[in-house]
Amino acid sequence: MILPVEKELRAVLARFAHARIEHDVRPTGRTSRDLEDATYTLCVMTGTRTTEQSLLAADTLLRQLSADREGPTRKDATLAA
Repeated sequence: MILPVEKELRAVLARFAHARIEHDVRPTGRTSRDLEDATYTLCVMTGTRTTEQSLLAADTLLRQLSADREGPTRKDATLAA
């Protein structure tokens, strides 16, 4: 699977959250379409089929991207030496 860029994943999560809130507060045809589109994009980006799976996968990917950015731990660096 191709990993999404962290910035893009965060943007899609923000778009999903905004669409979810708007639809919960004032459900209309437009908010329903916006939520459906944001959900679809999040599922495609994370390689999942449901909202719940996509949110869990996004959290996992963000943790992984954060760990990759921080680099090896001190213990890992010592072992590599």
